[in-house]
Amino acid sequence: MNAQRALRLGTRRSPLAMSQSRGVAERLGRLTGRSVELVEITTYGDVSRESLATIGGTGVFVSALRDALLAGEIDFAVHSLKDLPTLQPEELALAAVPTRADPRDALVARDGLDFERLAVADGRARIGTGSPRRMAQLNAWSRALGCEIETVPIRGNVDTRIGYVRSGELDAVVLAAAGLYRIGREAEITEFLAPDIVLPAPGQGALAVECAVSNTALVAELAGLDDPHTRVAVTAERTLLATLEAGCSAPVGAYADLLPGEDGQTVTEMRLRGVVGTTDGSTLVQLSTTGPVPASVGEAAAIGRELAEEMLAKGAAGLMGERAH
Repeated sequence: MNAQRALRLGTRRSPLAMSQSRGVAERLGRLTGRSVELVEITTYGDVSRESLATIGGTGVFVSALRDALLAGEIDFAVHSLKDLPTLQPEELALAAVPTRADPRDALVARDGLDFERLAVADGRARIGTGSPRRMAQLNAWSRALGCEIETVPIRGNVDTRIGYVRSGELDAVVLAAAGLYRIGREAEITEFLAPDIVLPAPGQGALAVECAVSNTALVAELAGLDDPHTRVAVTAERTLLATLEAGCSAPVGAYADLLPGEDGQTVTEMRLRGVVGTTDGSTLVQLSTTGPVPASVGEAAAIGRELAEEMLAKGAAGLMGERAH
């Protein structure tokens, strides 16, 4: 590759995707001295107004970027890892998984309310989300509080979703905290939803940097962006998702958190939690496992596979309305 030519980074056109990609470009520039130009690409998920569950979810924000990579139109691409299908194409390298941002979901509600006050006060609060995973867990939470809520399917970028609350059409929306931080809208958050109550999507808060396997020089450069702890954590989560044979729009949550040892500093253990549920929240299968931090992605994958198999044995398969193809 000509060292003088700017690297072409493919990105979706949404404000969030552009912000994520600019952050990666700046880090790569500091690490390597290479200049990077952003190439905006429209994906099917950006133009379709159907719900993610209807259009399949898996890969709808990714395919156009991958096509551009394989055609040589861009040199590398940045994705939200939770949007990435679990099956990695042989021609493409997942060259880096940078340090993960906040993995939690966040509530943006009217009048600064948290979920419990909103659910109890309204009796049937209307909460917007495009995610069956969130619907399942929010409905289960409201049932535990002795309340009912109405989960309303929504699409659109962050501003569009927050606009539903500002207009009074909805009482609240649930979004990824990481996305709100990345576009400077964290002040909108009225409550962070703890993973103890609402498990995030597998890979939520993490980014994926892809390039062609054949471009070995770039693979090596991008590796400087990789965070090993994030890599093993999301590998466990995504292997759980793959073993369940569920796509990224299925009602599956998974989170691997890395736990410090007695000194409070050194990470010594990894706890993986998984949940599958019906979207009405009436039935959830929730399991967890804790052990030493995996020494490799292979070990992390084995942990995710084992927990998923335990979940399947507990009836998880029957709770997923959407299966991968």
